[in-house]
Amino acid sequence: MGEEFCWEELSPSLFICVSSAHKFGTDAFLLSDFAAPRRKDLCCDLGTGCGIIPLLWFRDDPPRLCYGADIQAGSCARAARSAELNGLQERVHFFCADVKNFCDEAGMELLGSVELVTCNPPYKAQGSGILSETDAERIARHEVLCTIEDICQAASRLLRFGGRLCLCQRPERLCDTLCAMRSAGIEPKRVRFVQQRPASAPWLFLVEGKKGSKPYMTIEPHLLVEGEGGFSQEILRIYHKKENL
Repeated sequence: MGEEFCWEELSPSLFICVSSAHKFGTDAFLLSDFAAPRRKDLCCDLGTGCGIIPLLWFRDDPPRLCYGADIQAGSCARAARSAELNGLQERVHFFCADVKNFCDEAGMELLGSVELVTCNPPYKAQGSGILSETDAERIARHEVLCTIEDICQAASRLLRFGGRLCLCQRPERLCDTLCAMRSAGIEPKRVRFVQQRPASAPWLFLVEGKKGSKPYMTIEPHLLVEGEGGFSQEILRIYHKKENL
């Protein structure tokens, strides 16, 4: 694969291949938990990176089948290697494809049949912020190859009627995200803001939309990262930790 990589433990029986360019953060754990796929679900993670979100679902009660798509060949290679190491190659499939063209290049059989689409998208809008130094970081953090509108349109093509799209994004992109979802025929249904502590402003939000649904949105209680002695009890549950060390 050229670039140095290492294995990180997600659970005692689940490991993921990561590198300095293809890794994950807290937001991936939060989104995977928020999306909460059901056992019967067919799922697709767009811009999957190292495959962290599909792999996290296999810590507990996994969906029946998952697909992941990413434009970076290196990240897809690592994701596929993780699936193979964990014996999941029959249930988790990764494709190197442009999110905008995924349905045409690799996902034709998925059109209109997916129950859940997730995406941890680039947070920086086109023309905003200082561009990251490496190609991998630019693609992951900035809308240089796809926009939030591209993601929502791709998700709409994949989802069956009533299927769900779950995203995470920075609060300053809230209006952009909700408008993009609605324009793609995916109605925002619930939003949850993530705060470091009770007195701090949210640094992230999680949103779920349903294809073809009628307008009505619930704002859920804020998720707090910090609690007594370190992480909050909810974050400990999401990380599969019993207590702060």
